[in-house]
Amino acid sequence: MSISSLSATIPTTSKRFSSSASSSSPSSSFLLRLPLKRFSSLSLNASPSKPPTISASMEAGIGLMATKLGMMSYFDTTGQVIPVTIVGFREGNIVTQVKTKATDGYDAVQVGYRRIRDRKLTKPELGHLEKSGIIPLRHLQEFRLQSVEGFEPNQRLALEELFKEGDLVDVSGTTIGKGFQGGIKRHNFKRGLMTHGSKSHRQLGSIGAGTTPGRVYPGKKMPGRMGGTKTKIRKLKVIKIDNELNVVMIKGAVPGKPGNLLRITPAKIVGKNIPQK
Repeated sequence: MSISSLSATIPTTSKRFSSSASSSSPSSSFLLRLPLKRFSSLSLNASPSKPPTISASMEAGIGLMATKLGMMSYFDTTGQVIPVTIVGFREGNIVTQVKTKATDGYDAVQVGYRRIRDRKLTKPELGHLEKSGIIPLRHLQEFRLQSVEGFEPNQRLALEELFKEGDLVDVSGTTIGKGFQGGIKRHNFKRGLMTHGSKSHRQLGSIGAGTTPGRVYPGKKMPGRMGGTKTKIRKLKVIKIDNELNVVMIKGAVPGKPGNLLRITPAKIVGKNIPQK
C-alpha cells in the first residue's frame, strides 16, 4: 500500500487547515502541502535495489602460490651482488574451478596449492575438489582475470610457462608479527632526551588537547600490535628460475618469514596489462 493512496484520505483535514492558512499567508499553505506532495511518489512496496556488483582487484594475469624459503646473495655474470629471496613451489598450483560471468557474475580462476592428507580437510572442501577429480589441497585462492579462456579444472600451472627471467612480479603475503610495540618501533618516532632532566625518553607524549577536541582522533599513531598483516610488494624482478630445483630467485625482500605462503602474480602496469578506467 503506497503513501499516495493514504494521502487520498487526508484532503478533508488538509483543506481545512489550508483554507485557514491561505487567508493568513500563501507560504503557509505551501508548507502544508509540501510533505504530502513529497511523499506521494514513495511506495511502501517499492522493489528492493539490485545487489551490488562484485568489485575485486583484477590481476594482470594468472599467478602462482609458493613458499618462502629464505634469502641469499646472488652473483650475476658481471660480478654484481644481488640480494634475492628464494621461493620454492611444492606440489600443487592446480586449477580447481573456473568462474565466469554467467555462473558467478565475474571471471576468475581458482587455484589450489600444497597437497595434504584427506583428514585435514572438511567434507565440503573435499567434495568441492572431488567434483573435478583433484587431489586434496590446503590453500585455495582466486585470480580475477579479464578473460578465463584456455583454463579448465584439473589443469596444472607450470612455472616456466608463466614467468621468465627479467619479468616484474607482485608478491603478497603475511608479514612477520612483532606483537605489541611502542611508537618508536611501530611508527619510527624519535625518542626524547636522555639527559638534562628529561622524563620523556621513549614515551608517546601528548596525544591531543583536553578541551578541544576532548578526545583522541581515530587513526592516531599510538602503540599497538605491529605486523601480522597482508602486504604486497610490487614490481620485483625475477633474477633466476631453476627448473631442476623448482625454485625462483626474486630480487629484494618479500613479506613473511621462511615457510610462509606467498602469492606471485605478474606486475600490474596500467595501460599495458591493466586497462585504464
